Amino acid sequence: MDNDKNVSNEKDYILNLMITPDKLKAMLSISYLSDSEVMPGVEELENFLAQNRVVFGIKKDVLNYMANTRDIREPLCVAEGYPAVNGQNGTIKFFFDVEREIKPALLEDGRVDYRNLNLIQIVRKGDVLCTVTPPTNGKNGMTVTGEIIKALNGKPYLLPKGKNVSVSEDGHSLISDIDGQIVYADNKVNVFSVYEVPADVDNSTGNIDFVGNVIVRGNVLSGFSIKAGGSIEIWGVVEAATLIAEGDIVLRTGMQGMGKGLLKSGHDIVARYIENGYVEAANDIKAEAIMHSFVKCGNKLELSGRKGLLVGGNAKVGREVVVKVIGSHMATSTEVEVGVDPSVRERYKSLRLQLSALEGDYRKAEQAIQILKKFEEAGVLTPDKQEMMNKSIRTKVYLTTQINEIRNELMLLEEKLQMDTFGKIKCYNYIYPGTKVSIGSSMLFIKEVLQYCTLYRDGADIRVGPIDK
Repeated sequence: MDNDKNVSNEKDYILNLMITPDKLKAMLSISYLSDSEVMPGVEELENFLAQNRVVFGIKKDVLNYMANTRDIREPLCVAEGYPAVNGQNGTIKFFFDVEREIKPALLEDGRVDYRNLNLIQIVRKGDVLCTVTPPTNGKNGMTVTGEIIKALNGKPYLLPKGKNVSVSEDGHSLISDIDGQIVYADNKVNVFSVYEVPADVDNSTGNIDFVGNVIVRGNVLSGFSIKAGGSIEIWGVVEAATLIAEGDIVLRTGMQGMGKGLLKSGHDIVARYIENGYVEAANDIKAEAIMHSFVKCGNKLELSGRKGLLVGGNAKVGREVVVKVIGSHMATSTEVEVGVDPSVRERYKSLRLQLSALEGDYRKAEQAIQILKKFEEAGVLTPDKQEMMNKSIRTKVYLTTQINEIRNELMLLEEKLQMDTFGKIKCYNYIYPGTKVSIGSSMLFIKEVLQYCTLYRDGADIRVGPIDK
């Protein structure tokens, strides 16, 4: 407490006033200095408080008690303010599953069920998708000295409006404009309609390019392509075809890519098997077997089920590889790189090439400017050459901006590339010779069969340790 105040009455008693640091309470005590029966009256106590700027929340019943009771040993609260109460922020309630995960069920016989994934959340036109609760206003407080304590009002929760949804008349809800699949991505609620092919993707359908989700209940034959703004789900086999989706790609059977098949997903890829294909996912890839394929994913490669096999080809994985078997007893060449998001590494290489080209153009512009300035100093700069110099100067300014932007991005990417020690490979059965493992910038050639182990980076080396559960 602070602001101690006191006053005496001819040595009969002393009034002691203490105000808490937050000025929400004033505590008063009376110290009697003699046996005289002289006691302060209520009016005197009120005047004493007023002289010390205690003007709000005065408890007259307490003052009356103190004026009539001599044996009070502890200070009593004679005035009390109230604190400010900040308003509550707005909240949101979703009427669908926001964090739905693709997770194939493992059957009792060891097989993985890729048929009943329940991936698509369907909504109907007019359905309420989410509702926000408005924020509340704060309530100001007051100190015992009569000062207002300002409160903060709550912040509103903005509706995450995406595609094919509307805001309700009261402004508190999102409503679906169409029948379709609800997708929550990049903090936006979207509803995508679904394009369904009842049989094969072949000459009868042609290539498919659709803004929403695509479901094919047959096969996708060689030479055809499917592009989707949402997810792609194939019930049959994908041959040497191209599938590109901003969302997930789910193959209930698998891919026989014949060295030309391409799967590219902006999120996850799930398949029973992938053979002789090019596969790229921004997040995870999950399958039972991947054979002789080129694989890239930004997060995790998980091969489970009865086989859990990765053999042949090249796999570049951002964070973690979980498999049962890598390679084969025939020492099939298999490369596994983990620890850096492949898209980051490729972006870094691309920017380095761009930077080199821009720096070459910059040097040419600088040389041209220097030559033209000599003409200007000699007084023989023609209008054509003057225009050439102005253009070169503009080019130099533009190139300077571009070079600086690329250098800044390269610095950020270099930081990400240096954080490559967290990648690991978990193998629950065998890693065969013929396998080349890279974790970050470290490399290991497998020369003997490894079993039930975790491969991780320790400094500049790759260590083989027990399975990390």
